[in-house]
Amino acid sequence: MDQILLTFIAQAETQTSQSMNPTWIIILVVIVGIALAVIGIYNSLVTLRNRYKNAFSQIDVQLKRRYDLIPNLVESVKGYMKHERETLEAVIKARNIAATAAAAASASPGDPSAMGQLSSAEGALKGAMARLMVVVERYPELKANENMMALQEELTSTENKVSFARQAYNDAVMAYNTKREVFPNNLFAGMFGFTEAKLFEVDDATERNAPKVQF
Repeated sequence: MDQILLTFIAQAETQTSQSMNPTWIIILVVIVGIALAVIGIYNSLVTLRNRYKNAFSQIDVQLKRRYDLIPNLVESVKGYMKHERETLEAVIKARNIAATAAAAASASPGDPSAMGQLSSAEGALKGAMARLMVVVERYPELKANENMMALQEELTSTENKVSFARQAYNDAVMAYNTKREVFPNNLFAGMFGFTEAKLFEVDDATERNAPKVQF
């Protein structure tokens, strides 16, 4: 598009140099210059928006992996924890809600409503998992189970990857939002549909560090 505009300028200058006075030529150059600047703003916002959407896709991969591991964890512990039905059910319920929220956020990364629901659901899941871990501590034989130890390693690794992916997403969102808000970009961002993107924040400040799953 930039090349087309430059070609247009050259042709316009050639065709109008004889018939237009210098004032009109200056006005034409200014108009074309503004058009080029707007195109540059649009392209840069598209690039940054695509960047944070791609960053969220990495979060989505790791979240799905974690959501797949949690039912395996519950299956592994329920034989030992026959009297902890409410705790196990709370974990599965929180996991299902979080998975639904993640699917909605994946369909619209950065959307304030979707990201807010995901943050809230992830906070609830974190709380349910923490309560489960407290209960697991009461069963030494469960903590020594090889399958549980393997799940511990997988969950810990996945949680770390979620944390790293979330940081990359938040950095990309910050770059996009800053580009969108600075002058003169803010004059055109809304016109072109570039709305504010929401960070993937955590409800609990303790989750700002990579969570550790301990048995």
